[in-house]
Amino acid sequence: MSMVQRRILFLLLMLLGAVVLLGGRLAYLQLWQNEFYQAKALEQRLQRIPIEGLRGGIYDRSGVPLAVSVSAHTVYAIPAEVEDAEATAQKLAAILSLDEEFILQRLQKHSAVEWLKKKITDEDARAVITARLPGIGVVPSSTRIYPYGSVAPQVLGFVGIDNQGLEGLELYYDDFLRGTPGETIFERDAQGRALEDGVRGYLPGQRGGDLILTIDIFIQRIAEEEVRRATLETGSRLGLILVSDPQTGEILATAIYPSFDLENFADYPAANRKNIAVTDTYEPGSTFKAVTAALALEEGVATLQSGFFDPGYIRVSGWNVRCWNRGGHGPQSFVETMQNSCNPYYAKLAIDLGPERFYDGLVRFNLGHKTGIDFPGEMAGILRAPSPSIPLVTWANMGFGQGLTVTPVQLLACFGAIANKGIYTPLHYVKELVTEEGSFPPDIPEARQVIAAEIAETTAYVLRMAVERGSGKRAEVPGYDVAGKTGTAQLVEHGRYSHSKMVTSFAGFAPKDDPKMAALLVLWEPQGAFYGGIIASPVFARLAEKVLTYLGVERKATSRVSQVRQVIVPDVGGLDVEEAAALLRRQQFRVEVVGPGTRVIGQVPAPKAEVDVGSLVYIYTDLESGEEVEAAADQPSPYGA
Repeated sequence: MSMVQRRILFLLLMLLGAVVLLGGRLAYLQLWQNEFYQAKALEQRLQRIPIEGLRGGIYDRSGVPLAVSVSAHTVYAIPAEVEDAEATAQKLAAILSLDEEFILQRLQKHSAVEWLKKKITDEDARAVITARLPGIGVVPSSTRIYPYGSVAPQVLGFVGIDNQGLEGLELYYDDFLRGTPGETIFERDAQGRALEDGVRGYLPGQRGGDLILTIDIFIQRIAEEEVRRATLETGSRLGLILVSDPQTGEILATAIYPSFDLENFADYPAANRKNIAVTDTYEPGSTFKAVTAALALEEGVATLQSGFFDPGYIRVSGWNVRCWNRGGHGPQSFVETMQNSCNPYYAKLAIDLGPERFYDGLVRFNLGHKTGIDFPGEMAGILRAPSPSIPLVTWANMGFGQGLTVTPVQLLACFGAIANKGIYTPLHYVKELVTEEGSFPPDIPEARQVIAAEIAETTAYVLRMAVERGSGKRAEVPGYDVAGKTGTAQLVEHGRYSHSKMVTSFAGFAPKDDPKMAALLVLWEPQGAFYGGIIASPVFARLAEKVLTYLGVERKATSRVSQVRQVIVPDVGGLDVEEAAALLRRQQFRVEVVGPGTRVIGQVPAPKAEVDVGSLVYIYTDLESGEEVEAAADQPSPYGA
């Protein structure tokens, strides 16, 4: 065989080999991979338009609908199928109340699908369908409505145009509420136009789950009215009322003023939409003495038999920690220190506990850490661990609620533990998550014992005395034994305590022996009379009376015939302190002056109240320039930095 013949044979063999390989590859694609490429080709020809799944509802604890989704419609365009863009834009603009130029720009895009308007009414949807505009279609969607108006708007939060949760519980439980989207499908040609005999399909979206909240709509409405009234009457910048069931940790109400309208949330400042009970911290002031007292009793550094002499201040590491009563309270029992809200004594308790034991006890109460509440944006507060860089005076101040910060839910949970025999139960907003398959509870931390039951009962008794005989007297509710504590603390500005801006509060629970409610009222920057005993206690009394009555809690019998002559308390508001005291003493009242000012801004009992002759009357004075309330006098930094 010649060289030429060998070359021809070699080329022939190569050609045959190539044909065999190509044939084998073709057979593989046509036979074994047929279904795969058929599906891929079909997918390229299919146009998918997503359809929202109906968002789950949010209900109060009794099943009252607070936020639900109802059917709406969304208008879309397939630009390749639009025959006359200008005429179509003109007709749609009239139906949908949109700008004609905006629609025209969408119709002229080289995209597969363009959304024109979401969440339109049934009437507008019918008008679009009746118009029979080529390339224009309507698919189902939904919109959020609020059957009872804006109930607890900072808690519920709201959703965006695409059915996504943006704030509040709508955001926290978004994956659960949103549901599964569906889609509508049609087959199209290379220009994007629907094939008349092509594949068409419709898969509806699946509904999301429902939330059953711990909120009670009636208690929420009561709290909203009381916080609005208290904030406006006191000229406060901001007000909060938080109500819970101390035995379960369920939040019954969260009311914040100023508030906002869920239907028009974009019209309000972002600050109005914050749930400050969870997302903001503050110095609790004297309400925190309940926690210090509980830890001191638990650790054995104090008992009900402990006594203390208050000269008006206590010296700590070269600093004077002063009492709000500059002259001091003199000799006091343990119970009287709480009644008198004696700062030096609670500073002493913190020192006696020592930084390590005090810090460990506060951590047991979950301070300085997030509680795990089912709500986005929770803050942990400031609680610095013991360190040589933190002076002892900082720990002393923490004994009466300054030098650390807490969220309102943290503080109310502490009072809930005292009310509930020492069992700390994290607060939460959701009672039950409901799906078609069944329901299940929220994922929240478990309850735990933080102080002994007998210590909690003793602390509750001390707090009861603070209301019955102390500065919280105006929180008393006939027939219900209220236990609680007032607080008046200075706001921190630029690392120092303000002399003019205060936070006033009251925290408590009732009835003492079988608590059905715990509540916290906080007013930021009240004007005029800012003492907690004057402006916070009465609000708690009104709130507790309404809530406990609504809950069906039986009142104790309180009517009894007094063997002492009854007299009417005169009104001394606005008088000079000396003049007011003299007037009261002439009418056989005992007098205690609260505050260092020269003019009376409030009194307890209230004017025209009927009391026993010889009763003690507290007269509250204004604050003189340069004076401080419930603060260490010369402390350069609130947090010991």
